[in-house]
Amino acid sequence: MKKIGLLIVVIISMTSCVSKKIYNDLENKYTDLKKENHALADENEELKKAKSLLEMQNDSLKTELNKLKSDRDKLQADCTATANNLKTLQSSYAALEKNSSEALESNMNKNRELLAQLAAKEKALAAEQDRLNKMRDELSANSKRLSELESMIAAKDAAMKKLKDTLSKALNAFEGKGLTVEQKNGKVYVSMENKLLFQTGSWAVGSEGRKAIVEVGKVLAQNPDITVLIEGHTDNDKILGNIGGGIENNWDLSTKRATAVVNILAENSGIQKRNLTAAGRGEFAPLMSNDSPEGKAKNRRIEIILTPKLDEISKMLNEF
Repeated sequence: MKKIGLLIVVIISMTSCVSKKIYNDLENKYTDLKKENHALADENEELKKAKSLLEMQNDSLKTELNKLKSDRDKLQADCTATANNLKTLQSSYAALEKNSSEALESNMNKNRELLAQLAAKEKALAAEQDRLNKMRDELSANSKRLSELESMIAAKDAAMKKLKDTLSKALNAFEGKGLTVEQKNGKVYVSMENKLLFQTGSWAVGSEGRKAIVEVGKVLAQNPDITVLIEGHTDNDKILGNIGGGIENNWDLSTKRATAVVNILAENSGIQKRNLTAAGRGEFAPLMSNDSPEGKAKNRRIEIILTPKLDEISKMLNEF
């Protein structure tokens, strides 16, 4: 925000001596910086949630560690009290030794019992100390893994933001034609309304829609580690009669449309085919109510969902 403020001051101070083009460029940069700031705030919120979960786990370990310390201190106090009792009995033993062999034998037995108790307490204390040391080592290791996990999550989010920006730039020509690109929940969503892709009841992709899909494919070819899920969605209008060779229902139509998009992406030899999945969601995941023509139009769409591979992060989370 300091950079944005400085940019505003520069803009104001230079408006009297720069051209309209330079002023517009600075104004556009200011707008871009505001957008970037908002995007970074959203990413930071997601990281905070992941960090909060890991901090809760760390707090739990600290609580258990404190309990172990308390148990150890109690054992230490018991050990000290037993040692004091032993000293008292040893004094009594010395006094009674002069007067009675029977009393001497009794005190010897008591001393043996106390010595056995003291040895047991010392053994238990040593075991608790070992357990405490192990807990300290585990806490240290978890803190290190937490730091590594935060770095990995930040790197993944940065990579997905870069992917989203690249797609937005590549698909700029389709802005206002029913195509949107957004980043949420650590994934990038490319949504295309059917008006850009298909005729009513058809799963054949039109020329304009094919151009958009081809542009998406070019970006995916440069990101081979991205998992791609193509979902087909419809409104709740029922399928009547035979359309284009016959389809059973909206689920069937949405699946055929998703598969048609996959086939176009698969034409790009740079895309890993094993990363592509087609799925039909039918009418069961609407964006808006189907009670209006506008809502139905929004619900008829293809969503291309791009997910980073999270094998390393999942493995690290399983280690906690």
